[in-house]
Amino acid sequence: MSASNRGVVYMGPGRVEVQGIEFPKLVDPRGRTAEHGVILRVISTNICGSDQHMVRGRTTAPLGLVLGHEITGEVIEKGRDVETLQVGDVVSVPFNVACGRCRTCKETHTGVCLSVNPARAGGAYGYVDMGGWVGGQAEYVMVPYADFNLLRFPDRAQAMEKIRDLTCLSDILPTGYHGAVTAGVGPGSTVYIAGAGPVGLAAAASARLLGAACVIIGDVNPVRLEHPRLLGYETVDLSLDATLAEQVAQILGTPEVDCAVDAVGFEARGHGHEGAQHEAPATVLNSLMEITRAAGAIGIPGLYVTDDPGAVDEAARRGSLSVRLGLGWAKSHSFFTGQTPVMKYNRALMQAILWDRIKIADTVGVEVISLDDAPKGYEAFDHGAPRKYVLDPHSLLRKAA
Repeated sequence: MSASNRGVVYMGPGRVEVQGIEFPKLVDPRGRTAEHGVILRVISTNICGSDQHMVRGRTTAPLGLVLGHEITGEVIEKGRDVETLQVGDVVSVPFNVACGRCRTCKETHTGVCLSVNPARAGGAYGYVDMGGWVGGQAEYVMVPYADFNLLRFPDRAQAMEKIRDLTCLSDILPTGYHGAVTAGVGPGSTVYIAGAGPVGLAAAASARLLGAACVIIGDVNPVRLEHPRLLGYETVDLSLDATLAEQVAQILGTPEVDCAVDAVGFEARGHGHEGAQHEAPATVLNSLMEITRAAGAIGIPGLYVTDDPGAVDEAARRGSLSVRLGLGWAKSHSFFTGQTPVMKYNRALMQAILWDRIKIADTVGVEVISLDDAPKGYEAFDHGAPRKYVLDPHSLLRKAA
């Protein structure tokens, strides 16, 4: 086993580099031995929109942070306390770092584990304020509490055959599914999804899986609407001066939907020809309250941060937005926020992939690139490329193809 390792490192706003990094050990960020952990050879690791917030300088992420929280890998070493996994197993890593022992983990709220981050509830790999866990956009990574955290694929050959879909289980597909579930999507629902990026597309695919009658996707970038339109989704172009409600009414005959999903988050832009040119962080939340029916629900998997150094005003820098809560209160809306508890969904979604119930790689536009090409992937993603970039550190995906 080689003792070398490389990873994608945040070097400042707009800059990432692939650098040599330390080979992982069974030790947690506080220096404690982690015999409950495993070391993975990374098979695939994805660039996430949440990573882009850090790389754009829109968080307090420190320089030198090894990025990456969407990880699929092969177990190459395990601690003596690991009982249910074996060397050679191929596994999906939930982006949540969770202990499985605290109150919130036992209640399946693994996105807000109380034990893995001294600063706040919740941990994640390679992410700002999430406990200092080394990211997985690398050749090798350590995963703690492996028996609890890891989802083992039942057959290695089958997993490699469907790896472009299964790589989406670490975050994007469960996050989209979580948005749809918490919005109350069910058979016959009419659903509006804000954002035609990968999370919005995953939410749309999830809404179909849950039986929605009509799924509408909106975006301020008309180019990003071309792909979902080809997939048979209804679309709304928010760069036009027609309001969201007016465009929804053209599709449904009424300006309201049963439920809605915010897959945009805090870097939202305004609507209309002029508004789409400017950032307006509360736009999506306010527009969803306008078009969601009374007593409807709004799922909010889109990221909102407590500190945003690049925000448009002082209030937004503190995560304080001008949300029309009174409108949501008057319409008796339900709101569901927070990081997705991936383990609540990933086993069932794995089965949906293995039995061809969902083709998520085609839906989100998975494109496999090398680890060395990660900086180009970040740049293309930042310029709105309608792709989900998947890094292939050991050329295993390209060999499988």
